[in-house]
Amino acid sequence: MTMQDSIAAARISDPQNAAAGLAIFEFCFHANDPVFAGHFPNRPLLPGVFQLEMARGAAESILNCPLVVREISKAKFQRPILPDEIVRLELKLSEIVGAIQARANFSIGGQAAGETILLLWRNQS
Repeated sequence: MTMQDSIAAARISDPQNAAAGLAIFEFCFHANDPVFAGHFPNRPLLPGVFQLEMARGAAESILNCPLVVREISKAKFQRPILPDEIVRLELKLSEIVGAIQARANFSIGGQAAGETILLLWRNQS
């Protein structure tokens, strides 16, 4: 199972539009997801790179085109994401000189779990 497969399986809602141009997604990574095997023994948690890929993939689904990460301007992981927690992703996209800026905030039960800012390019290949 790839990281993208795991994220797709964890997505529990279609994007919902909110105020200020936000799109909201929800995910739940179940304890039996292979991502938790070995990360970490006796204390499973979602690897931080999954938050980056969740933001990229969510932007891709909104824009309906393949995107690649050009730059990670910010990646802040504020609390561990544990198995079976519902992760809320709030995503705001902006066009910036031929690129797309994706600002993502992650939370669990209203508690901040992370934030990232990605600069994305449309994949022309």
